[in-house]
Amino acid sequence: MLSILGFCMIATFLFLVIFKRLSVVVAFVFVSVAFALIGGFGTNMGEMMMDGIITVAPTAVMIVFAILYFGLMIDVGLFDPMVSRILTFVKGDPLKVVMATAIITIIVGLDGDGSSTFMITISAMLPLYKRLGMNRLVLACVVALAAGVMNIIPWGGPLVRASASLGVEVSDLFIPLIPVMISGLLWTLFSAYILGKKERDRLGVINLEATQTKGLAEQAVAGEKGGTHLFWFNLLLTLTLMVLLVMEVLPIQILFAIAFTIALFINFPNPKEQQERILSHAHSFVTISTLVFAAGIFIGVFSGTKMMDAMANSIVSIVPDWLGPHLALVVALTSLPLNFIFSPDAYYFGILPILSETAANFGVNPAEVGRAALLGHSTVGFPLSPLVPATFILIGLVGVEFGEHQKFLLKWAIGTTVVMTIIAVLTGAIPF
Repeated sequence: MLSILGFCMIATFLFLVIFKRLSVVVAFVFVSVAFALIGGFGTNMGEMMMDGIITVAPTAVMIVFAILYFGLMIDVGLFDPMVSRILTFVKGDPLKVVMATAIITIIVGLDGDGSSTFMITISAMLPLYKRLGMNRLVLACVVALAAGVMNIIPWGGPLVRASASLGVEVSDLFIPLIPVMISGLLWTLFSAYILGKKERDRLGVINLEATQTKGLAEQAVAGEKGGTHLFWFNLLLTLTLMVLLVMEVLPIQILFAIAFTIALFINFPNPKEQQERILSHAHSFVTISTLVFAAGIFIGVFSGTKMMDAMANSIVSIVPDWLGPHLALVVALTSLPLNFIFSPDAYYFGILPILSETAANFGVNPAEVGRAALLGHSTVGFPLSPLVPATFILIGLVGVEFGEHQKFLLKWAIGTTVVMTIIAVLTGAIPF
């Protein structure tokens, strides 16, 4: 009964959001309360919800200070020279803009943090899409695809989770996936080319050299938004922040908080101006933080009621004996849809060990199951899932609806999973 209730809970939420019956925040809370009461968990509902909120609180804090920091950097024109140079290169060609989006995301994605990748890349590229009148769903899609593939680097969260839950070495998981990861990046570039070509056919090549490009360059020098005369300080501070994030010197929340306060004080010494800068970005971080906390309520109920555990047992119980030796391939193909049901922690620490143990009875190595799980759940799945806070960072920064983003990205995400799975089978990363 708990398993059925869990599937109904997920299906109800997805229906309400995708078909725009409720906003995401309202759907998270309403569905959580309704199914907690239906399941008879009314007395423990509040405690479960608080546990969920506490779980996502660090992410929400990071979002607040990260949005404030990168918002401030936009205000003072840090990214304007970069945008100006990209504009000069792409010359108003939507195809080149989309290809540049993919390449920049891949480079930025080396830091191993999806949220930072979203914030940095979109901050740099969104002005281009607006100036050219391009579809912002294309921006969200390409960034999600590229960041998703980069999500399986060894210092990224998913691979570490898989390694810890299965008790295997990080190198055993990652090294066989290198050619698979390359294939995923090539598919991303191919997808970007197709999407960019469609945008070029729709809009044509727009001549920006004499107007917008010149305006951007002048804006970067004049600093009409703020203290752009401190460009080199802001650039050095941002690069230092990125290095410290990769080195994990301090928790990411603390690093962003410190960097933001330093940048705010140096660029706007006047307390009144500082307050104005914070208020100017309040809409962005309040909206996204609200989504994250609402997701925490949802996750708290979903996990605390044991619906998640019951669903995991149900999924494992339906695996027939003849399919056992091919379970790694099954894990690869089902990892993307399961992303809609289980959060990363739930999947890697709840579902994956059970799948691995089951597969071991059929002679399948745990490392092979771990690699299979990474192909869909942690690559293209996380920018699609309503259970991953980074998803809302992406759609919040781009300014698109959650349901629209899902419908637009889904077919390209499935393509990434299929391509990477085929290469994984051909290279022996997962057995067939």
